[in-house]
Amino acid sequence: MASVRFTVTPTKAEDLPGLSDTSPDISSRSGARVRFGSRESVNRSDPLSEGSGGGTTTAGGAETPDYSNVEQADGNSKISSVYINNTHGVDDDDFYDRNLALFEEEMDTRPKVSSLLNRLANYTNLTQGAREHEEAESIGEKKKASKSPQMGTFMGVYLPCLQNIFGVILFLRLTWVVGSAGVLQALCIVFICCCCTLLTAISMSAIATNGVVPAGGAYFMISRSLGPEFGGAVGLCFYLGTTFAGAMYILGAIEILLMYIAPKAAIFVSKHPEGEGAAMLNNMRVYGSICLLLMSLLIFVGVKYVNKLASIFLACVIVSIVSIYIGALVSAFKPPHFPVCMLGNRTINGHEIDENQCAKTILLQIKEPVERGDNVTLINETSTMSPTFDPSLATDLVEKTTYLWKQFCQGPEINATCDQYFLSNNFSEIEGIPGLASGIISENLWSSYPSRGDVLEKGSLISTHDAHPASTQQPYVFADITTSFTLLVGIFFPSVTGIMAGSNRSGDLKDAQRSIPIGTILAILTTSIVYLSSVVLFGTCIEGVVLRDKFGDSVKGNLVVGTLAWPTPWVIVIGSFFSTCGAGLQSLTGAPRLLQAIAKDNIIPFLRVFGHGKANGEPTWALLLTALIAELGILIASLDLVAPILTMFFLMCYLFVNLACGLQTLLRTPNWRPRFSYYHWTLSFLGMTICLALMFISSWYYAIVAMVIAGMIYKYIEYHGAEKEWGDGIRGLSLSAARYALLRLEEGPPHTKNWRPQVLVLLKLDEDAHVKSPRLLTFANQLKAGKGLTIVGTVVSGNFLQSYGEALAAEQTLKHLMDKERVKGFCQCIVAQKPREGISHMIQSSGLGGMKPNTVVMGWPHAWRQSEDPQSWKTFINTVRVTTAAHLALLVPKNISLFPSNSEPCTEGYIDVWWIVHDGGMLMLLPFLLRQHKVWRKCGMRIFTVAQMEDNSIQMKKDLATFLYHLRIEAEVEVVEMHDSDISAYTYERTLMMEQRSQMLRQMRLSKSDREREAQLVKDRNSMLRLTSIGSDDDDDTDGGERDRATSAGSGGGGGGGSAEHHRRVQMTWTKEKTSQYRATHSGCSTPEGFRDMLSIRPDHSNVRRMHTAVKLNEVIVNKSHDARLVLLNMPGPPRNTEGDENYMEFLEVLTEGLERVLLVRGGGSEVITIYS
Repeated sequence: MASVRFTVTPTKAEDLPGLSDTSPDISSRSGARVRFGSRESVNRSDPLSEGSGGGTTTAGGAETPDYSNVEQADGNSKISSVYINNTHGVDDDDFYDRNLALFEEEMDTRPKVSSLLNRLANYTNLTQGAREHEEAESIGEKKKASKSPQMGTFMGVYLPCLQNIFGVILFLRLTWVVGSAGVLQALCIVFICCCCTLLTAISMSAIATNGVVPAGGAYFMISRSLGPEFGGAVGLCFYLGTTFAGAMYILGAIEILLMYIAPKAAIFVSKHPEGEGAAMLNNMRVYGSICLLLMSLLIFVGVKYVNKLASIFLACVIVSIVSIYIGALVSAFKPPHFPVCMLGNRTINGHEIDENQCAKTILLQIKEPVERGDNVTLINETSTMSPTFDPSLATDLVEKTTYLWKQFCQGPEINATCDQYFLSNNFSEIEGIPGLASGIISENLWSSYPSRGDVLEKGSLISTHDAHPASTQQPYVFADITTSFTLLVGIFFPSVTGIMAGSNRSGDLKDAQRSIPIGTILAILTTSIVYLSSVVLFGTCIEGVVLRDKFGDSVKGNLVVGTLAWPTPWVIVIGSFFSTCGAGLQSLTGAPRLLQAIAKDNIIPFLRVFGHGKANGEPTWALLLTALIAELGILIASLDLVAPILTMFFLMCYLFVNLACGLQTLLRTPNWRPRFSYYHWTLSFLGMTICLALMFISSWYYAIVAMVIAGMIYKYIEYHGAEKEWGDGIRGLSLSAARYALLRLEEGPPHTKNWRPQVLVLLKLDEDAHVKSPRLLTFANQLKAGKGLTIVGTVVSGNFLQSYGEALAAEQTLKHLMDKERVKGFCQCIVAQKPREGISHMIQSSGLGGMKPNTVVMGWPHAWRQSEDPQSWKTFINTVRVTTAAHLALLVPKNISLFPSNSEPCTEGYIDVWWIVHDGGMLMLLPFLLRQHKVWRKCGMRIFTVAQMEDNSIQMKKDLATFLYHLRIEAEVEVVEMHDSDISAYTYERTLMMEQRSQMLRQMRLSKSDREREAQLVKDRNSMLRLTSIGSDDDDDTDGGERDRATSAGSGGGGGGGSAEHHRRVQMTWTKEKTSQYRATHSGCSTPEGFRDMLSIRPDHSNVRRMHTAVKLNEVIVNKSHDARLVLLNMPGPPRNTEGDENYMEFLEVLTEGLERVLLVRGGGSEVITIYS
């Protein structure tokens, strides 16, 4: 063979010269001529063409092995067989090779290894041609049956959403966000976050109005839209987000308590400024844990108390926000007085500064002699003397240093050594709240992101920077963390969450499908307007350094937003404290119910315990877990560190809500009919993109952690979770993706680089529907390692109408075995009258489009010699022929019961490859694939090839080593020289015994068949009905039937030619004379003389040569590979003449004698491995 390359040229049978449609031996259907780069061509019939001539097939069609066609050339017809690929009908001297006689019939398509290696430089890689029922879910708190839902849009959705959205960030951090980012960037942050929640609310409204949403909110919507895996993963993310939100609200409440209400209540107090932050965190941990315990006890005692307090907390929120707006308007006419002390342009901490003490020194005016008392008048260093000043008292003026002098100098004396910056700059006071009409917004428009430890500075004030950096010992206001745009996004985002509050209450609403969209979107619009206007008001009314002062140190420890409030800061302080406590209670109430809903769905096995609770349905265990997780958040103790964590979890949840809506819209699921019509898939994907961007903008490492957590939960549910069919959108996506991928695969044959074994495993079931060789599936699993396509098939004998139940039971057996062996794939059960028909049908019809099997794995018929029934080995040989005709690779493990299981890894040893002929590189690829599995990983690989007398074995070994190097396969190489030797007496005797045995078995079977036929003739003699034809399936185990079919080419096609042949045969009617004549013709040894002739027969010369090959190869293989863990060798093809089928089985037995584990490999006619990248 000059080249292995072949081309496929479409042609039709009727286009060939000298052929007609009426010819009984040719199919009239269109086919594809496969022209190999050798001396012959092959016609391959199209098995499922719509242009088939007739629907009738010969009864023996399923058995007929040679799908051969007649090709007319120069007036002489020659047989061209798909699986033989040899134009020579008789032995040709060109193919004569004593040591490889078993393979000689296929030597042109499966060349000797030596000839392949000689052309290594020309080696090329070739291409080849639901269930719709929705389970009733009892999720959340049990409702009283007698009470009908009465809540409307305002009370049921709008106000709960407002209460959940407004929270601690608005009061404690929004001013700081505006001061750091500037008004413009702060507006941008608020706008992005509000857009994110608005787009999510639109998607959520679409999902919520697409049918009834029970209490379960976001979890229910996502799980029913995206499936249990996504639902569970995102549900748990939402649960964690809600739990951490509870922790964040508690920390906010404790911060308000310890900073602004009762600073003296601090347990831990630091004597040094450096330790103040750590002491504060410890205080937060202690008080936060106490507060969490109290809240948990309140919720445990009864949620009704929490619900009664909700309206009070909501009133606190509204009053606080209204007081901010009133205070901003009042500041335009009468700004509140909050002086801020500045040294140069640096802000001074105002906690210890008394009135009029923002100075370096002060003048004391003594009104009376010093000894008579300390009645003095304080005069500021910058003050001027009054015109009415009494000169008689002028002698008693004294200059004293202030508290600030002592902080910057080494002593209170006037001549003490002082900080250089302190000496170079003077103190001044500015108004902390200049007011709405002051024009301060021009300074606050732009960002000023300080780093940790920086002093807060006012850029418009003059200062000299000819000194060292500020020391933490000095009374400046320092930035406690390094700020950036991304950090502020993560901290602010929790203030826009809470949009699911309405959907969580869907069970209490009169008309949930109307109320949820309207109430949620109105609440988001309201809060967005409040946030955006607050940003502008803060930038317009408050001094920049005060805005950047997170804890209000410059305004004597007042809450910054409280300084703007009217009539007093205490309105905001008390209001924000109660509102944060209320929000914390709401979070700790909602989170356990969400966990209970997930647990009751039973999709995450280890969470089942949290589905139980008190008799009234209260989730006790879930509350306990929620309190423990919230405690972790409280131990973090910093609001600024907890906020980004729950930002991630909420963004993950919102992302999947948008994804659910977008997918359902794009897939046009029939059940997707939301009442809310103002949505579009582009809005959903925009919302999804914003969520994803915000996740990575705010904190990329938190984003990765959140995704990893969600991914782990997803894989856990997929692997261990209960199977649920909720008609989810991911299933629809899978169908669409599968259809798209299959259509793409159909566009062309797979490239050699993409070839991988797509396996069809043929299993046999016994009478009790148990799999006979389960290790076949184990071996397939080791070969596949979970990749590619695996189809496990079996054939049930009988009629489909009567055996349907058996087929279903067989399918369940296969599924259980696949689960046990952890094989990912599909099972297929075919009901057929005869196993060989069923196997043929399965090989033809398995798979879909480009996902068709390319490799068949079947077991070896062990007791074929002892069995009186020849069907087992005849089915085996027929399957070999069918796989070859279908251009599929074939793997036959022999002694499969000795193959290792998945729990028995081979610790050492070799996988030996005996590469005798080249048929696409399967022998190279299979050991590589097997060694990817843990069972075979530690096995080495040895490759043996056979050299004849005329071959240069040294050069062959070099070429083979080079070939393996280019294939990137590590293996030991050995070339075995097989010298020409005379055929031994053992070989001759073995062949003689084989032929005598075959003849005897044939005689026994024919005698039995003849007796049955005589009984049939006697029964039907008077009726004169037409009986079964010679080639019918009833006689498929007779040699005569086999011989007759061997003479009729094309009878297995089932098309036009086969139909004509069938009609010609069924006209023949049995008579006594014809029966006798047929028996005389076909039963040469049906008499005692026949038996005597059988004993005196001489073996056929070709059989002797084949037996010689088998014996010699077996000797060499056993000698070299007796200790190998697995031996792979080329499987010779079945003989062209079906009379020699028994001999073929004998040859294979002799070839593999003495080997413990053997894998016979037969390529599919295409290259499966390449040296190119």
